[in-house]
Amino acid sequence: MNMNSKVLWEPSSKRIEGTTLFHFQSEKGFKNYGELHNWSVEKPEDFWSSLFSYFDLDFEGSLEPACTDLQFEKYGWFPNVKLNFAENLLKNGKDSSFALNAVHESGQNRKVTYKELRVSASKLSSALKQHMKKGDVLAAYMPNIPETIISMLAATSFGGVFTSTSSDFGIEGVVDRFGQSKPKVMVAAAGYEYNGKYFDLLPKIAELEEKLPFLEKIIIVDFLNKEVSLEGLKKAVHWSELLEENSEKSELQFEKVSFDHPLYIMYSSGTTGKPKCIVHSVGGTLLQHIKELGLHTDLIEDKKIFYFTTCGWMMWNWLVSSLYFGSEVTLYEGSPGYPSLKEFTGIIEREKLNIFGTSPKFLRALEDSGYDNDYSFETLDTLMSTGAPLLPEQFDFVYEKFKKDIQIASICGGTDIIGCFMLGVPTLPVKRGEIQNLGLGMDVACFNDRGEDLKDLEGELVCKKSFPSRPIYFLNDEGNKKLNEAYFNRFKNIWHHGDFITITKEGGVLVYGRSDATLNPGGVRIGTSEIYRQTEILPYLSDSLCVGRQRDGDVEVVLFVKLSDGEELTEARVTEIKKQIKNNTTPRHVPREVFPIEDIPYTRSGKKMELLVTRLLNNKPPTNIEAVANPNCLEEYKKFV
Repeated sequence: MNMNSKVLWEPSSKRIEGTTLFHFQSEKGFKNYGELHNWSVEKPEDFWSSLFSYFDLDFEGSLEPACTDLQFEKYGWFPNVKLNFAENLLKNGKDSSFALNAVHESGQNRKVTYKELRVSASKLSSALKQHMKKGDVLAAYMPNIPETIISMLAATSFGGVFTSTSSDFGIEGVVDRFGQSKPKVMVAAAGYEYNGKYFDLLPKIAELEEKLPFLEKIIIVDFLNKEVSLEGLKKAVHWSELLEENSEKSELQFEKVSFDHPLYIMYSSGTTGKPKCIVHSVGGTLLQHIKELGLHTDLIEDKKIFYFTTCGWMMWNWLVSSLYFGSEVTLYEGSPGYPSLKEFTGIIEREKLNIFGTSPKFLRALEDSGYDNDYSFETLDTLMSTGAPLLPEQFDFVYEKFKKDIQIASICGGTDIIGCFMLGVPTLPVKRGEIQNLGLGMDVACFNDRGEDLKDLEGELVCKKSFPSRPIYFLNDEGNKKLNEAYFNRFKNIWHHGDFITITKEGGVLVYGRSDATLNPGGVRIGTSEIYRQTEILPYLSDSLCVGRQRDGDVEVVLFVKLSDGEELTEARVTEIKKQIKNNTTPRHVPREVFPIEDIPYTRSGKKMELLVTRLLNNKPPTNIEAVANPNCLEEYKKFV
């Protein structure tokens, strides 16, 4: 049971009745969210089919049957439907309305209207068709700027497949990904800026040209106007020149493809080998995102949405789908700490954002910086958070420092489903430390090791029935072996996600982190976030990382702590840390050893890399090094083997 489940915010009747979710719920004849959710998982075919007409999706064909397999044996959603992803994303935005508001860390803004977005996508689409056909892959090695979105829209307009990674990935990380997805065309930035420093990418692009021989064309985007030379690049062309050559093409043509046609190739790291290449469908992605943005996030045309993300994280793909609603999507490129964290939060005020998306890591950094807010955030009505569990104290921080009257929408899902299993519900109260509820159409449960349902107890996050945004397949996966190992080997015909959760009797959800990083001393499973909740409140610690070390057939808990500036780890403080954990959890949670460390490894999307350190500590070869935002810190951990 969640002892923190104090109600921190409740929507007013006026706010509830103004939401799209309330209108949808009323239209279906349900009195509350619980009834609506029950219907959506008991009759998933009816629920997912209803979204086509409610949101006026552009498609052709029959919605019958909605699904030929709800048991995950194969992808069975809407076999008789054809549609186009780019066409749907661009159908509602008014020509003169702003589609994209690109904000750079330097403070510069670049706005793109829906008309400009369509015209640019049309020009690029014409150029791409000289090298690509339906089903071929376009890769983006790009910052979070309009050209990345234009590239995706152009490729998917004729049934191309899009894949991306962010500009800060190293050569090995890019080759590990694009080397598997084999793009015909790559769009790449000539360089980017981060924390006030310029990073020239042309040497990397030259190396990639050699290591990715299947590339037919490389399109270079000089968005910082450095007037770069492409000398030495055999297959490269300037973005601006390419669009100029196709300037007469202004009407974007769309080719409808099957519902299960590939749309995105996403990358998710396993514990061994290269990243898994997860292929998501056109229809499944569109339906899931429209449901989550329209019903759960209450996004409408006159709202402005923002999520801090890179092009290497699925939240970028999620954010881009906001275009469907004709909304203004704000993109941010650069460091959130440049010139300061407070300046970054000012984006809410300056751009009049209604929906602001962030992470627990950012909120912790903001709190540690002594953040004192003097903005009113008048337009802000929703703060979203993902990347890690949002701690109870962070709920308090948001309501104290941001605004009293906002919905905190902690969301949880992942790259694997390009969406959420549980997320915000704008008609329900926000409880301290909880995700508000399970997502519509997602038959989520909490299982024990025997596959039995649990309520108010910790267990494994599972999904009992198929959903449209499940992967259609993995690349290079004969007989779906990798896919089955990833999700279906633990419980037959049931999706096993690998997160450790509790579902409350009221439907709220607590997330404790990855169950494959769960500590297991003496056979008792412990979620690492239970320990982080205790270390977070100690002022002399700025961060911590908790892992399990194999010892004599058992697992001992090891805690690494990053000290605040000017602090040191004394014996008295080690005792205090252990006492804090013991008094507020159980004796089994207490770490056997506590070590000071210079830095904690994180992915670029702000996730602690517990599994990587666990492998280092247990003398196993490290994997997924290229995903580490701060790889230099790893060397220090090797001395603790």
